[in-house]
Amino acid sequence: MPNCTVEPVDLGRVGRRVIEAAFDGGDIVSDGGVLLLRQVDQRIGLTKSIARVFDDQRRRASVAHSMRDLLAQRIYGLCCGWEDV
Repeated sequence: MPNCTVEPVDLGRVGRRVIEAAFDGGDIVSDGGVLLLRQVDQRIGLTKSIARVFDDQRRRASVAHSMRDLLAQRIYGLCCGWEDV
């Protein structure tokens, strides 16, 4: 019988913590895929490229979140099935 286990996928670090995805069973949540999506986005620069197209006319002094961050939140939310994000 073949061994079909997949090695864990490294999703980077948050501070001192290593984030990885393992596919060896256990409880599964649908939101876990957003970490993989974020990793791919960081590698290919999709939301960064899209954000450069927008003419952000907000007052800089009032801006708490970058256009890239807002786009990433919206895109990741849609990918997770959260239409109201």
